[in-house]
Amino acid sequence: MSNVTNLNQFRKTKARAEKRAKADENAVKFGRTKAQKALDKAQAEKAKRELDGKSTT
Repeated sequence: MSNVTNLNQFRKTKARAEKRAKADENAVKFGRTKAQKALDKAQAEKAKRELDGKSTT
């Protein structure tokens, strides 16, 4: 005799694996570390200060 396979369990396991793969893909695409965010913020503030300093009012 062959083994009995629970199709609901198989379906749920497959769905979890696909969801995890999608999450990993998004983490690579959109994820940034706290240090990267801080660096971007500092660069934006510096650029704003330089631009404000060069403007003539």
